[in-house]
Amino acid sequence: MELEAGRIAELAGRPVSALTRRDVALGLLSVGPDDALASLPVLRRRLLAAGNPLSAEYWAAAEKILGALRDGTARPGDVRTWLEATGTEPSSIIGLHVWDEPPERSRLQAEMHAMLVRHLEEKLNAGEVDPDRLVTGDDAARQVYTALQEQWMATPLPDGRVPMDALLDEQDAEFLAEWAAADSEALTSLQEVLDEIGERPLPEDQLAAACGAARAAIARHGLTGRLLSACGGAGMSALPSSDVELWLILAAGVVSPAGEAVRPIGDGPPELPGTTGALRRTADERDDDEADEVSRVIGALCALEHVDWLAAISALARGGPGTPASATAMARYVREYGEAEPRTGPQALLREVPDVPDVPDTPDVPDDLGDPADEDFDEQAVAELFSHVASLWEVLGATDAEQRLTSLGWWGLPEAMRKVWAPST
Repeated sequence: MELEAGRIAELAGRPVSALTRRDVALGLLSVGPDDALASLPVLRRRLLAAGNPLSAEYWAAAEKILGALRDGTARPGDVRTWLEATGTEPSSIIGLHVWDEPPERSRLQAEMHAMLVRHLEEKLNAGEVDPDRLVTGDDAARQVYTALQEQWMATPLPDGRVPMDALLDEQDAEFLAEWAAADSEALTSLQEVLDEIGERPLPEDQLAAACGAARAAIARHGLTGRLLSACGGAGMSALPSSDVELWLILAAGVVSPAGEAVRPIGDGPPELPGTTGALRRTADERDDDEADEVSRVIGALCALEHVDWLAAISALARGGPGTPASATAMARYVREYGEAEPRTGPQALLREVPDVPDVPDTPDVPDDLGDPADEDFDEQAVAELFSHVASLWEVLGATDAEQRLTSLGWWGLPEAMRKVWAPST
């Protein structure tokens, strides 16, 4: 099927003489690569006759990308790079904002995207964008093109809205709504399990011992204390006096860390008189190493998702005290849960919700653990993430030295999950 210039003009809503490189590119991408390649000579003559010849660089790049699509050699991102090189297609990522694909854009995204396209057309007509340099991969031209977009995104519109702020606010609202839906679904599923089990008594003696150990660890400012403080999001002076409240805050923080400790809680250990600069540097280096470790662990905890926690806590709650709670056992519970539970309807939200934003940079945390119901589920990677959970649970007395669930963990871990997934007030 030959693609005619008139059809592209119809799609773009402007005459052939006013078609932009972006208009033509989108038209070419609307048909198969064989048809698009066959249409290139006719399109080029038609645009030339209309006084809108574009350029030799543009047509050469179009033939190259369409040929790669036809041959199956186009790399991921090649089409996007070519489209953005037209000089009026916004970059897919601008600052913190990522444009959704056209069918998935909200009304606000569609409005802002169209406005930015018009802005770039004005800049192109004014000679501030050089598409021939863009299409040949000129770095300086690309930097200018990016800067023009960033400036527009940060400049108030006539109605007072700042595009970047408006888009990020919408993105945050959507994320929170999706996360709340996943919380609600997980809480409902957990409650069904707890209703089956019945009463789980609170062991007061174990609770008192665990909270005493936690308070002592936080006061010492060591790595364990800093991890607990980062999870609970509170310094020693802000810790609640109630053992129940303290334990639940810390246990809930393992699931959903409330803060990030990168410096010692409080004023840190006192400096000894006459300490040399070399010794102070050694202490600083140790402090930095611990801060890095805290950030790494927090990142790993945040990489675990609703379905991971639901699977682990459900298995432990059903098993009761003495149930294996090692990292490998937890990963196995996640896999078994995925094999047994359907991944459709609201339940599917438990893995589809995006990761928590602003997680510390942790390159060793895998990006995609896979769905436990699929063959690509990475059980070893999940076990590595749960290794940090297992260590912290042992510190909190939720598990014993053999990493088996204690009576305190049987009572408290489900209660901590309820605290995390309860609706915000």
